[in-house]
Amino acid sequence: MTGKPENGAFMEIACDESGSDGENLTGGNTDVFAHASVRLPVETAAAYVQEIRRRIRSPAEEYKANHLLRDKHRAVLESFLGPAGPLRDGNAHVHLIEKTFFVVDRAVDLLLGGEGDGTEAITLFRAGPPTFGGHGWREFLAAANQLLRVRNDGPATDPADVFFRTADALRDLYSGTTAGVVVGRLAAARSRAESYRERMRDSPVLFPVLNPLLPAIVSTALYWLAEGRPVRLVHDRQNMLTPERIAWIMESAPLSDVQLVAARSDARVQLADFLAGIARKLASDELNGRGDPALTALLRPYVGTDAVWGDAGSGLRLGTVLANSAVQRAC
Repeated sequence: MTGKPENGAFMEIACDESGSDGENLTGGNTDVFAHASVRLPVETAAAYVQEIRRRIRSPAEEYKANHLLRDKHRAVLESFLGPAGPLRDGNAHVHLIEKTFFVVDRAVDLLLGGEGDGTEAITLFRAGPPTFGGHGWREFLAAANQLLRVRNDGPATDPADVFFRTADALRDLYSGTTAGVVVGRLAAARSRAESYRERMRDSPVLFPVLNPLLPAIVSTALYWLAEGRPVRLVHDRQNMLTPERIAWIMESAPLSDVQLVAARSDARVQLADFLAGIARKLASDELNGRGDPALTALLRPYVGTDAVWGDAGSGLRLGTVLANSAVQRAC
C-alpha cells in the first residue's frame, strides 16, 4: 500500500511486536502485548545492531530481545535503553496492552456500547478478582475471551451460553457488590452478544476484536502523526496484516504508506523487535510484582500514554495508568 506525502518527506517509522498469542488472551504464553516503533536512519540502526553483536558476541544468526535480557548482558541492555542509547530523544515509542484488561475492556464495549460512563471496564477489572475470588475471576475471563474470539476452539457449547451462564451466576452471588452490579449489566445484554456471534457466523471477520495488533498499529501511527508529517510505517511481516486490514489501518490513522518487510532485512525493524521484546518482559515483570526498578525507569520514557492497562500499581510504575481518563475517574 502506498500513498503520496502531502507536506514534506515521509517520516519512516519501523515497527515490530512481542507477545502475540492471537485471540487467546487469557490462556496464552504471555500476559502483555508490546508494539514498538523506531525512527532512525537505516545506517544508524545498522551500525547499532552491529555494535550490539560486537558486545554480546553470540554465534546466533539473528539476535532477539532475549540476548539483551540475559543477566550477563545487563550493561548492553542498559546502554540500549539509556539516555546515551540510539532510541532516546523521541526516536522510539512502545504501546503496551495488558491482555486480561483488554479482554474485559472489549467485552464491556461490546455489551454496553455507549450506555456506560467509560469506567465500567476498569471498575470490573479491579473489583472482580477480590470479589469473585481467583477461580470465579478466571472463569469469567475465559468465558469472555471465548465469547469474543472468532474461532471457537473450546467445547461445542455455544460461547454465548457459557458466558451468560457464568455472568448470571456471578451476578446472583455478588449482587450487592460493585463488581456484581457491572456483571449484572453485562448479563442483561445477551441480544448484543448473540448479534455479534451471528455476524461472525455469517460473514468473514475482517477485524477480530480480540487481536491486539491492529489497534496497537493504529495507536502507534497516531502517536507519530501527531508531529504533523506524513508517516510511512515499515512493519515486520505478519499474517494478520492482509491488504484489506492494511487499507483499514491507513484509513483509521491515516497513514501515507505501509510496507511489510522481513525483520532481518531492515536494521530499524530489528531494533523495534529488540525494544518490543524488552518492553513486554519488563512490563510483565512489573505486572507480576517482580520488576527491576532500574530497568523500569529506563523503559518508562518510551511507554505511550495510550497504553491499554488496568493494573494500578504496575501502571503507575510504567507510566501508563494516569494517561487514561476513564482510569483516572475510576481511581
